[in-house]
Amino acid sequence: MRLKNFQIRKFRLLGLSAALLALAAMQIPAAAAEVTLRLGWPTADSETDPYAIAAHYFAEELENEAPGEFDVQFFPSNELGNETEMLEGMQLGTLEAGVITATQIASISSAFQLIDLPFIFQDNEQARQVLDGEVGTMILDTLEPEGIVGLGFVEAGFRNTINNKRPVSTPDDMEGIRLRVQPFDIYLDSFDKFGADPIPMEWSEVFTAVQQGTIDGLEIPLSVIYANNFPDVTQYLSMTQHVYNAPALLLSKQTFDQLSDELKQAVQRAAETTIERQRETVGANNAEMVSRIEEAGMEVNEVEDVAAFQDLVRPVYEDYRETIGNEIMSKALEATGQE
Repeated sequence: MRLKNFQIRKFRLLGLSAALLALAAMQIPAAAAEVTLRLGWPTADSETDPYAIAAHYFAEELENEAPGEFDVQFFPSNELGNETEMLEGMQLGTLEAGVITATQIASISSAFQLIDLPFIFQDNEQARQVLDGEVGTMILDTLEPEGIVGLGFVEAGFRNTINNKRPVSTPDDMEGIRLRVQPFDIYLDSFDKFGADPIPMEWSEVFTAVQQGTIDGLEIPLSVIYANNFPDVTQYLSMTQHVYNAPALLLSKQTFDQLSDELKQAVQRAAETTIERQRETVGANNAEMVSRIEEAGMEVNEVEDVAAFQDLVRPVYEDYRETIGNEIMSKALEATGQE
């Protein structure tokens, strides 16, 4: 009888222990991600925004490559500061990652000015080949001494010209058009060569300036034309495709150096897949944007003679050769069949 009672108590204790263990397991939180990546970019968190697409795809691909290892937190619309401040944050290790415009990256590495040279690339395919090859690697490698790891170039599409004076098919059509350009010397120098009247202006002022006739137009990517309602205030879209917008996917070197070799490889694989997916999505979106812009009432035209524009801007290439780097410039011109 005593043995039987002992066995009953033993089974009850075992059952209670099992229940307590199960309850404890339920209360233990899931393991936290190994690495937090705060990822910033300058534009909106939109399904059609090229920067946002890159950010979300990168998070997805990191999870595919290293499940549970990365906690990617999104900060669009300059929530962590403007692009210059985000670059500084990555240099200092106070920001882990970013998708940053090449024009802004040039403030810490002048090699990135190559991407802003008008008509340096003939089309998307050529731009991708050059930036994924030796030239792109050389440009990205200039960031490491600055405390940043360049993971590759995503795509925002070519910049085109919109205005209210006339369609632009040849350089002569640019004559006297008051065009807002990005407030950087390379844009001012280039559009001055085309015969336009380039006007540097902060982005926040541009829509009202076009609406009120202070400027005639601007140069701008397709996705931004549509998203910001420029068909309401501009008449002509000319597919000049003068500058290929290639934001870079960046990681703080401090963050990268703290990763295990396995996670470093995962980051690099994730970046490669991100770039491939993002370009495909943005390319499809841009093709659709032209139709949407036409439906919104803008007149769209192609450029008749790209070579005429290239001839005019060639002196700018030479003016910036030393700043960009002679070797990078020569290899880029060779890769694009211009040297």
